[in-house]
Amino acid sequence: MSTVTPTGLAPVKTLPDEARIPPRPALKRSMGLWMATALVIGNMVGSGVFLLPAAMAGTAGPVSVLAWVFTGLGAMLLALVFATLGRRYTKTGGPYVYARKAFGDFVGFQTAWSYWINAWVGNAAIAIAFAAYLSVFWGDATKNWVAALLAIGLVWLLTLVNILGVREAGWIQVVTTVLKFTPLLVIGVVGLFFMDSANFDPFTVDQSWDFGIGAAALLTLWAFIGLESATVPAEEVKDPEKTIPRATIIGTAAAALLYLVATLALFGMIPSAQLAESASPFADGANEIFGGTWGGKAIAVVAMISIFGVLNGWILLQGRAPLAPARDGLFPRRFARVDGKRGTPVFGLVVSSVLVTALLMTNFQTEGSVVDTFTDIIIIATLTALVPYLYSSAAQLYLFFADRTAFSGVKLARHSTIALLAFGYSLWAIWGAGYESLAKGFMLLLAGIPVYLWVKWRRSVREPGSVRTEA
Repeated sequence: MSTVTPTGLAPVKTLPDEARIPPRPALKRSMGLWMATALVIGNMVGSGVFLLPAAMAGTAGPVSVLAWVFTGLGAMLLALVFATLGRRYTKTGGPYVYARKAFGDFVGFQTAWSYWINAWVGNAAIAIAFAAYLSVFWGDATKNWVAALLAIGLVWLLTLVNILGVREAGWIQVVTTVLKFTPLLVIGVVGLFFMDSANFDPFTVDQSWDFGIGAAALLTLWAFIGLESATVPAEEVKDPEKTIPRATIIGTAAAALLYLVATLALFGMIPSAQLAESASPFADGANEIFGGTWGGKAIAVVAMISIFGVLNGWILLQGRAPLAPARDGLFPRRFARVDGKRGTPVFGLVVSSVLVTALLMTNFQTEGSVVDTFTDIIIIATLTALVPYLYSSAAQLYLFFADRTAFSGVKLARHSTIALLAFGYSLWAIWGAGYESLAKGFMLLLAGIPVYLWVKWRRSVREPGSVRTEA
């Protein structure tokens, strides 16, 4: 297509988008089923699960086991949504890709912006938890500047690993997932044989209409953030049409089973009042099974391995989250750069880790409790993850109804029902975050609008891809 300039000079030929964009280094397809599944499990089974049983015991009591069932069902609905979308749309970006395709640039940008914030803010919380577990070996490490530097050093070590290549990061994810998943599963399964039915009485400590299940379910949601992980680096996954849905469903189901069995065993082994006061519930469970007092340090080692693995996986995602929108001109262009030799988004990884470092430096200068800071951060991280979940569920509804040739009849009804239930669950979870957290999350979304306007303005000024040729 060409247009004639008002002055009658040489016409401007506008090429299709694909022809305008110069060749760029490609991402490498290095992740098979095991690596992708380990990414999903590893990004969910992190620091939160080690403290959640104690928090749930004080909130609701043994009835909290039902909260895991409820949240697990909601997570599986979301996993089915991402499995279906991931099979059909195999571009890097995950939730951003689906939201933009269904609802356009602005909603796509909001999804990418929210997910990117979730990634690097969550990484700050994970690094804080790593410093907290150092306390088992090093006194009150959370107020120690050496420990702060170690946590920051861990962030940059794993950033370097991810810069080197997705294969290197993937193998670390496989190893750490096995090392953390196995001990927790052992405590859960073996602990079932050490349960005492008297520990389930009273079954609840909350007399509200739902007996505290709703409050406990909100706590458990943090443990499932990351179920969409295999969809984000889609262009680095081998055979993505099959691998992404399998990894998403297997990973989410495995994590849900682990959480349910381990929590049931802990409530059966330890009275709720005692569990609610525990600083390390899995360590107490290990002591009940094996005797002695060595459980605390052993579980602390497992927890640190767990944190190492989950931080590795989320650093991988923090570099990919802005990559796809940057390619489409909705994020600063530098985020789209991929290293030609290693096939990794170096700029996105480094900038995100700089932001993580800034948050960590701020945390270690405050006087408040590290647990309070950790809790505040994970609530924001969870909320900013739920926005992409909500948009993705809505996108599946829209896209499947729009493409009636591929989806009709029973198939359309089944997928639409799943998407509608996942949308409802996400909406309920967002509302349950509370007014203060909702206000903070809304302000973070609004903070992205100036960025969106800036990149749109820059794009309109530069008019990338316009090629002026002579007549």
